[in-house]
Amino acid sequence: MRVFWVNLFLLLGICLSAQEASYKFGDTEKKEFLQMKSLKSTGSENNNNIVYQRLQLNVNPNFYYISGEVTSYFIPSTTISYIEFDLDDTLTVDSILYHQSKVSFTHTGDVIHIALPVNITEGTVDSVSVFYQGTPPSNGFGSFVQSKHDSVPIIWTLSEPYGAKDWWPCKQGLSDKIDSLDVIVTTPDSFKVASNGLLVEELQVGNNKIYHWKHRYPIATYLICVAVTNYASYNIYVPFGADTLPVLNYIYPEDTAKLKSETEMVIPFMQLYDSLFGLYPFSKEKYGQVEFGWGGGMEHQTMTFMGDFGFETVAHELGHHWFGDKVTCASWGDIWLNEGFAVYLSGLCYEHISPQWWMPFKQIRIGFACSDPAGALYCYDTADVAHIFDSHNVYAKGAMVLHMLRWKLGDSLFFAALRSYLQDPANAYSFANTEDLKSHLELVSGMDLNSFFNEWVYGKGFPSYKINWSQDFYNHVNLILSQTQSDPSVFFFEMPVPIKFKSAAADTTIVFNHTQSGQSFSFDLPFAADSLIFDPELWLISSNNSVTRESSYNFATRIFPNPVSSLLQISIQSANYQPATIRIFNDLGQNQVNEAHNLNAGDNVLNFDVSKFASGVYRISIGDAAQYITSTFIVLPGK
Repeated sequence: MRVFWVNLFLLLGICLSAQEASYKFGDTEKKEFLQMKSLKSTGSENNNNIVYQRLQLNVNPNFYYISGEVTSYFIPSTTISYIEFDLDDTLTVDSILYHQSKVSFTHTGDVIHIALPVNITEGTVDSVSVFYQGTPPSNGFGSFVQSKHDSVPIIWTLSEPYGAKDWWPCKQGLSDKIDSLDVIVTTPDSFKVASNGLLVEELQVGNNKIYHWKHRYPIATYLICVAVTNYASYNIYVPFGADTLPVLNYIYPEDTAKLKSETEMVIPFMQLYDSLFGLYPFSKEKYGQVEFGWGGGMEHQTMTFMGDFGFETVAHELGHHWFGDKVTCASWGDIWLNEGFAVYLSGLCYEHISPQWWMPFKQIRIGFACSDPAGALYCYDTADVAHIFDSHNVYAKGAMVLHMLRWKLGDSLFFAALRSYLQDPANAYSFANTEDLKSHLELVSGMDLNSFFNEWVYGKGFPSYKINWSQDFYNHVNLILSQTQSDPSVFFFEMPVPIKFKSAAADTTIVFNHTQSGQSFSFDLPFAADSLIFDPELWLISSNNSVTRESSYNFATRIFPNPVSSLLQISIQSANYQPATIRIFNDLGQNQVNEAHNLNAGDNVLNFDVSKFASGVYRISIGDAAQYITSTFIVLPGK
């Protein structure tokens, strides 16, 4: 286990912000995304592989406008006579160059169709440059936004899921990562530009500055970003043994003093993720945190945009760089592979760094997941942004389904499977779907997880458990575990079910392999339990659970007063009508009382006159020859 350095001030900040953040983060992010419901998915044909793009943009935060040249290098997947890009048709394409010559094109329905003057054969690297300008469509908290902070203008982008084409010509889908990227932005010299990768040049040209950002890792289109305002910038460093990783922070000048300690929260989080999942995936460049005017955060690759720097926001967006950026969901239906993981990683930060919030984190996420009885983790309606970013199912249920997989596999196999998933050459710096994750979990664990994924990922709803149990005089327990489902799409949720049995002096947790509703279990405990707790560590998504104690005898007895000098009362609670024998023995084992009684269901009170008993310790036995319970009491001399 790695030792994490966190200064005292940082720890205090974590504790104060964690509880509030745990309630608001997923829902806040969802509400912001809901304002982008007008966005449309890609329409261009995918007949090539983009290997490099250079965005040369002109952005002035004083004006809601963009212009530029985007050059794309591509390799056809077959012989092609045309190439297409996505670009909102409210933007104007001025011209397109192929080998420095203008070519004909059409721009309709948000698709640029470029007629190539020659056929380009499969496997040949070629390029085109698109010159464009205009006022991007306004989608509220959408893809291209102009706002202000402290009276200073800012322009920032956020392209997930369908917004990249609102501000630059691109291939917007989830099938082709750009192998290499340069973002070159010209802006007035009072502003700074944040983008992906490393800042390799900052050039003064008259009253303008040109910022050149270079990124040399494969990147999904929606993870490309630009933010422009009068940022203050500083680095912090994450130590990894003898090495360090720079974390570049672009913060509003008016917020730098306030946010300095909060931006440092990333240090222990990144060290934790390194120990669990491997080194930060973009370690040859940097990690960045950029303040912007949004209610949540956005995990732009190597340059996260942050609406706040609370515990969960910082942990969540950093976690995306393993789950979402290095390995990206192959469809928006699989978005839980991004968001469910990021939520769960923020929970792991609670577990390892601020453990007092780990149980509340799980309680809140289970509550969210169970607030939608017909909710599905897999997103079946990807045309609606509300479904893609459903905080109850994609975020909360996604996180807790991962928690259940961890419970089912055990820590060692679970984390080994996730590392295998991240390191698989077919997934790393590429795309993966739910079945890819499942195959790695099965390969590492040796388990068949078909039923689990059909029930918990592709099915809807959650289970409710009913427990009926009894314990006899020999501490033998009979237990019946039943289940109902909140939605008929799932017949039965099969999971190992943990139950804690406890008394005032002892407790033990038993895990039941629950394979059918109404399943019976019998076992012995080393003590008499007075109660049980269902799922004490919150491993399971469930709600509306009930526990009922029952027994063939089910004696709950109380003897009073004790010590006693005259009248002894024995209170017996019985589950049903049944005969029982009451026997009282002195300390020599001599029988003082031997009476047969018929106990009624419910409370029974029996009185015994012990005023003529000699002073001393007595033992009372209640039951029959097959099963009985014993207690002791003391007789004192009468007054």
